[in-house]
Amino acid sequence: MARIIQNRFPIDTEDRRAVGFGFPLNGNAVFTPTYQTRDQIKANLVNYLLTNKGERVFNPNFGADLRNLLFENILDTTTDELRSRIQNDISSFFPEVTVKQITFDNIPDSNTINFILTYEIILFGIEESVNILLQ
Repeated sequence: MARIIQNRFPIDTEDRRAVGFGFPLNGNAVFTPTYQTRDQIKANLVNYLLTNKGERVFNPNFGADLRNLLFENILDTTTDELRSRIQNDISSFFPEVTVKQITFDNIPDSNTINFILTYEIILFGIEESVNILLQ
């Protein structure tokens, strides 16, 4: 008889092997290791959001261009275009992630944007968020 087992990646075991490294890059040995796939997915999303297009070698389309938003007039149309582009890019670069909500909290006259991405990891059914303050 078939039975359903809990969804998890084979590398998420009890033997404490690092899956990758997270952010910020200021651990004891420069890198802060991640031990679970969900933590590495979050680190990969932060890497994507903090990268501008053209910065990644051999992958010039990778990146969200959030820092370029600081030097533009922040309008509803600007954030709507960026929101749809980020959703499309995340669905192509991170097929295991579903975007639930993208929020821009603009602070006028201080040129500051608080970017919040709420997402779900499809295989695990876990919902998390990434919060980035751009100044």
